[in-house]
Amino acid sequence: MRAHLLRSVPLLSLLLQQATARYPEAPPGLAPAVPVEGADAAGAAEMQRYTEVIPGTSARFEMVPIPGGSFLMGSPDDEPGRNTDEGPRHRVELAPLWMGACEVGWNEYQPFQLQLDRQLRAAGKAEAVEQDRWADAVSRPTPPYVPMDFEMGVDGFPAISMTQFAARQYTKWLSMKTGRFYRLPSEAEWEYACRAGTTTAYSFGDDPKALERYAWYFDDSEDAYHPVGKKAPNPWGLFDMHGNVAEWVLDAHAKDFYGTLPADAPAVSPVNWPTEAYPHVVRGGSWDDDPERLRSAARRGSNKGWKIQDPQVPKSIWYLTDARFVGFRVVRPLVPPPPEQWARFWEADVASIREVYERQRHGER
Repeated sequence: MRAHLLRSVPLLSLLLQQATARYPEAPPGLAPAVPVEGADAAGAAEMQRYTEVIPGTSARFEMVPIPGGSFLMGSPDDEPGRNTDEGPRHRVELAPLWMGACEVGWNEYQPFQLQLDRQLRAAGKAEAVEQDRWADAVSRPTPPYVPMDFEMGVDGFPAISMTQFAARQYTKWLSMKTGRFYRLPSEAEWEYACRAGTTTAYSFGDDPKALERYAWYFDDSEDAYHPVGKKAPNPWGLFDMHGNVAEWVLDAHAKDFYGTLPADAPAVSPVNWPTEAYPHVVRGGSWDDDPERLRSAARRGSNKGWKIQDPQVPKSIWYLTDARFVGFRVVRPLVPPPPEQWARFWEADVASIREVYERQRHGER
């Protein structure tokens, strides 16, 4: 979907349309999987790279197999730029999964954010598919007050300025659209994939002078994000793990969380599940960051200042007006959890967010 199409949604029409929106209940059972070559594997040895296609749109993206294994998470005490929340180092064991080769772009995100998939169907420009009955039941963001790319670019560029809850709801919608279980990565999964078997400060070594080959950051970004996938990938074929936009993970940020994990055995797929609206973890650093924030072990917690200019009362559960450096990428585990556990990865985990979410599902503020 090209940039002029992505920008062509009449904002006033969208505001009126969503102001009275009511979301249907999803049908019972699971949305059937849309056949995609390479997306199925009986075991880790059969996993391969595949291209996911979002039905009813022209959006597509690459998923890269990430082998299961264990690694030493965190940074050594003598790593330049290290913060105390990066330790103590601890061993983590993780299951195999697929991860997006690139950060989620506007091409994939705007059909969800602006309900472009529903508008294309209504205009007769896209065919309805069976999965729409599940996807149309997923709550969508309220209309933005301004173009959320902030004139940095849409077509091919990473989506930004969404809350962690919005990113999680996108993974729910994507799962319903495709019939495959997608979610955000855990913090441990993100670092494991970023390191790609390396133990150095960055996935390419310890010298930040090499960053310009792999990352868009403060020194080379010219004060804006850039199209995804234009720099060199890490050893496992993942692009922009360092820089461009920082990436949401599932975890809450706690400075002492690593110290609560087992010291005498590997932590198996750990997640620090959030219970408060702040702080959540973003990883990887961004176009606006110095090299130390792009290290594989670097962590950052969200805060209220990321949407201080939001004029709404209460402030939006969907947008971060002051976090133009935050985006995300998706993962898909080889063995998904039981369906009754999926909601934990998608839905609001904070009471104040759930309250607004439920009101908006019924057409209220």
